[in-house]
Amino acid sequence: MGGTNDGGVDGVIDQDALGLDRIYVQAKRYADGNTVGREAIQAFVGALHGVGASRGVFITTSAFTSGAREYVKAVPSRVILIDGARLVGLMIKYRVGVQVKQSYDIVELDEDFFE
Repeated sequence: MGGTNDGGVDGVIDQDALGLDRIYVQAKRYADGNTVGREAIQAFVGALHGVGASRGVFITTSAFTSGAREYVKAVPSRVILIDGARLVGLMIKYRVGVQVKQSYDIVELDEDFFE
């Protein structure tokens, strides 16, 4: 999956070892300011229906228009939108594609030690 003829789905996540429960993923790498609109989300929802899926995640490095956000609230399929800011937060939280460059220890006085 993925590429120009991917049918609107870039990847599949198996939620269990047998692959009984799947989540479909679409990803768009857009420049800042180039937002993902309702049309792209509609196409993804159509692709979900085409594979018999009811859940998907749409990820972009930019942002979603308000029309795209409103659309996912109105459709029966469960579609999660992850924009660039949320993507970065998730990457940092789960240490995916990032490295710790520097860390700091902040200490305070242990008053129990001096009693």
